[in-house]
Amino acid sequence: MLLMKDVIREGHPTLAKRSSLVDIPLDDETKQTLKDMMEFLENSQDDKKSEELGLRPGVGLAAPQINIPKQMIAVMTTDETGEKFYKLLLVNPKIVSHSEAKTYIPGGEGCLSVDREVEGVVPRHKKIRVRAHHYLPETDELRKIELRVSNYVGVVLQHEIDHLNGILFTDKIVPDLNDIEPIVFPLEELEE
Repeated sequence: MLLMKDVIREGHPTLAKRSSLVDIPLDDETKQTLKDMMEFLENSQDDKKSEELGLRPGVGLAAPQINIPKQMIAVMTTDETGEKFYKLLLVNPKIVSHSEAKTYIPGGEGCLSVDREVEGVVPRHKKIRVRAHHYLPETDELRKIELRVSNYVGVVLQHEIDHLNGILFTDKIVPDLNDIEPIVFPLEELEE
C-alpha cells in the first residue's frame, strides 16, 4: 500500500527527469504498481481512510512521484460539473493534439509532490486528445484508447503527463491570466 512517505517531493531528481516508456505487454510488477497507484487515489479520496492513513487527497498520481521513472499515470476524478466520472490507469500516454484555446483552474493547481502553498495559476490547453494504453485491473486487460477531454479533466491529464516529462506545475505558474477564461465549477457556485 502506498502512503505519503512513498511520494517524493519537489527537489527530488526523479521529478525533473523524462520518464522512460513502459514495455508492452505489462509485466506483473508494473501491473501491481498501477493497482497500487489507483488504490492510493481511492484511499486519499475516502475521508475515513485518508485520515487514518495520513493521506492528502489527490485526483492524479504519476509513477515518477513514487520514484518510478516510467510513463504511467493514475487519474480518478469527476469533471467540473460532477457528472462524468473518470477512473484511468494510463500507460505511455501522449498528448497528440490540443486546442489553441487555453484555460486554468481559478484557485491554482496543487500537487502531492509539492507541500508548499503556491500563488498563481497555470495556463493549460482547454481541450486535448490523448493516446495511451488503458490498463483495466478488473479484467487484466490493456487496451489502446484515445481520449478527448476538456476543461478540468484535461488539466488533470496535462498535469500528470507533465510529470512524465520532468515538469512540475510550479515550472509553468504565472501570477494571473486575465485574458483567458477559467474553468467554471458549477457545484462550487451552488455551495456559496
